[in-house]
This record gives sequence, structure tokens and C-alpha cells, in this order.
Amino acid sequence: MAFQDLLDQVGALGRFQILQMVFLCISNLVVYPHILLENFTAASPGHRCWVHVLDNDTVSANGTGILSQDALLRISIPLDSNLRPEKCRRFIHPQWQLLPLNGTFFNMSERDIEPCVDGWVYDQSSFPSTIVTKLAIADTCAAFAPTFAIYCVLRIWAGCSTMTILTNTTMLFVEWTEPRLQAMAIAMTICAACVGQMALGGLAFAIRDWHTLQLVVSVPLFVFFLFSRWLAESARWLIITNKPEEGLRVLRKAAHRNGRKNAGEALTMEVLRSTMQEELEAAQKKLSVRDLFRTPILRRRIYFASFVRFASYMPFFGLILHLQHMGSNVFLFQVIFGMVNLPASYIAFLALNHMGRRVSQMLFMSVLGISILTTTFLPEEMQTLRVILSTLGVGVSSAAVMCSSAHGNELLPTVIRATAMGILGLAGSIGAALAPLLMILTIYSPHLPWIMYGAFPILACLVVLLLPETRNQPLPDSIQDVEKERKGPRKAKKEDTFMKVTQF
Repeated sequence: MAFQDLLDQVGALGRFQILQMVFLCISNLVVYPHILLENFTAASPGHRCWVHVLDNDTVSANGTGILSQDALLRISIPLDSNLRPEKCRRFIHPQWQLLPLNGTFFNMSERDIEPCVDGWVYDQSSFPSTIVTKLAIADTCAAFAPTFAIYCVLRIWAGCSTMTILTNTTMLFVEWTEPRLQAMAIAMTICAACVGQMALGGLAFAIRDWHTLQLVVSVPLFVFFLFSRWLAESARWLIITNKPEEGLRVLRKAAHRNGRKNAGEALTMEVLRSTMQEELEAAQKKLSVRDLFRTPILRRRIYFASFVRFASYMPFFGLILHLQHMGSNVFLFQVIFGMVNLPASYIAFLALNHMGRRVSQMLFMSVLGISILTTTFLPEEMQTLRVILSTLGVGVSSAAVMCSSAHGNELLPTVIRATAMGILGLAGSIGAALAPLLMILTIYSPHLPWIMYGAFPILACLVVLLLPETRNQPLPDSIQDVEKERKGPRKAKKEDTFMKVTQF
């Protein structure tokens, strides 16, 4: 917690922090679309079985030209329970007896039906090419991912990298700003991601071919990779991990860019060591993942915060990765959901600053659960209301994720924050990974996945109550700071151990 004294001397929100924030926000804008790319590259277009009488150009079962395509489809593809053509089954032989029936159909026996043994025919009106219609990568990407399995491996790798970048961005924001500005910093990262989400909707509308879209959103990452060397490491983390010389150098750099040259020159190694004596002593011991679970208070924080992160990410990704379940215009939904997240982030920022971390999370989580459960049991005919509630759900889920991120960062000590955030990130990633897998449960009930999306946020509201409030509290730097929770804040030293500098 003593690092805050040093940060106040070099400037907690000056030119240095602003430039860092701008770069990190642009980075988030470019990186975030990779999480949502499967909405378009892996979209499942309308499809049916390939059938001989319809799709074989060399054979004409309709030599006279009397039968229409609809009539041929009627005798070739059975209907499902919603009286729509089956997507994965066809008649073994054309059912000519169905032609005179105006919209009325026999109950066909299973003996007359077979699966799609000759492949599928896809509707290419919205997506000329997706990984569903091609299981191998074409054109320029063929050299990198010649098979679907390799594509999946590369996407998993990209997903791990994307979440790491987004997590590091949040930590750098938090560790370079003072407590009262941390909610604002996290809101900026979320807003940048929302702009990226809207941009993806526009790009996907303009670029319908999936591998071209993949290439267009990936190339800018190389540019930001080259400029990322300009970013400064967290001085707080450097000092806490027993690298005080490097931390001092970065602090002086921040002071210089913030126009506080005198403060930078007065900041010496003696001042740094005397200010953060306890933290530097604790840094002599190398910490591992096991240290997160050795002390009771920190262990409890990790468990509870991990569940909250899991419960917020599952419905968030359940909504934004299933645009096709909400309507046919997935491009418009992508833009709308990005737009609604912007005011949602601002509302979350106001709530975090005025109501605190716990109350804000409970509010957004409960509204999220209620909106999803309500939408689940609305009839499909009420499409407008379903879209409105789904949009509300996306907005409050984004706000809940923002609150969870802010609270999680402030609960964990700097000395092991990166590792702890990795644990929380893993919990969130499990929730994100389970979100599409839960759709398998539709074979039992079409409502079951959505009930789970709505139930977990409501359950998380109760868990949030077990975590402490951290609004306007200094970040804990060591595990000892966390364990002193019951003893109250650390007593102020009788004498200032660092030199106060007055700007002339």
C-alpha cells in the first residue's frame, strides 16, 4: 500500500498515464474482436442435405420444367416439428405422392428417411464462406491452417493470447493510477472493447468471406506488437518482485513525462527502500501459486472472486456468441450490442464510484439473471421484446464484467496479482468455454442453457456479499496487507520517510 505515496509524488494521472491509457485502449479495440470472430467465421448458415434431383447438374428429374424447386424440395426433404425442411435428414427416395398435397404432409416412417450421406447444401446469401461450409482453410491462410483441426488449435492459441493481453491491460491501468481513478480506467478499457465490437460488425458485413475477415482483423496486431515496446512496465510490480532499481527508473521516467522533474530527481533508492521497507522484505521470498491458498483471507478472496468471474463470463459469452439464436441479422446485432455496452460501461463507472463494488455487482448480476430468465420463457412471436431484453442483458452483463474486473484487481496483492488474476481469468475462461457447450443441453430442453445463464448470476449475488468493499481503498501490495484486513489499515508512520518536493 505504501507505493501509493511514491505514485502521488510522480503524478497519479499525468501525461505519462494518459499516453499509456490511449495506447492500451487502442490495443483493446484491435484485440477484442478476435473473441467474437466466430460469430461470423463460424456462423452456421441455413443448410439441407444434398439430394440427387435438386443438386446434380447433369441429371434432370424435372425434364419438362413443370416442377418448381419448392416442389422438388417437398419430395426430397422431410419437415421438422416446426414444418421447416430438416437440416440433416432426407428421404431415401423421392416421395412423389406428396406433390398433390397443398401444405399437408404424411407422417413418414423412419424407414423412408436417412442422414445426409452425400453432404450438405448451404445458403450463401449472408455468408459465402465460413468454417462450417469449408473444413479446410483456403487462399492465403492455406499455408498456415490446411485442416480444420489445425485451425482449431490456432484459434485456441489466439484465445489464450487475447485474454492475456486484455488482463495485462487492466492490470497496467489499475497499477499506474490512484484508487479513485481505477474504476474510470477499467471503464475505458471496456469502452475500447465495445468500439472494437461495433467495428467487427461493420467489417463482417463488408467482408463476407471468413478467411479474408480473419486476415483483416489480424494484420493490425503486428503493428501494435512493434509499438508495444514503448509501454512502461508497472513500477509497483517491479518493486514488489525485488527489482527496485528497474522500478525506480520507471518512476523517474513517469515523473519526467508528467512534468515533475524535481520529484524524479529527489526520488532515490534510499527513499524508495524506506517507503516500501515491509514490501521489499516480503519480496525476498519467491512466491508461487500455492501461496495464494496458504493464508485464510486471501484464499477466501480467490475462491469467491473466481466464482463471481465464472458466473459473470458465462452469460456474457452466452449472449454475444449466440447472435444467430436472436435473429437473422447477426451484423446488426453485433453493432447494437457494442453500442449498448458503451452507456452500460458509463453506468457501471458511476455505480462503482457511488454505490461501491459490492452493491454494483449485485445490482447488475440480478438484473442480468432476471432479463435472461424472462427472455427465455417469452414466446418466439414476441420477437421485438425478446431483442430488447437480450440487448438489456448484454448491456448489464458487460457492466457486471466490468465491476467484477475492478473488484478483483483491488482484492489481490501486487506481489502476486498477475498470478492471481490468471486464476480469476481461468475461472472466467471456463465460464466462457462452457457458454457454447451448454447449447448441447437443448436436446433435453430448448430453455435449459438459458436457464443456467440466468441462474448463475443470481447465485453470484450472494457470493459477492462475502467479499470486502474496496472502493477508494489503496491497493494491497503484499499478502501481509491482505491478511491485516481484520486488524484495520496499517498505522501511519510518525515520520515521513520520503522527501516532500515542492514544485517551483
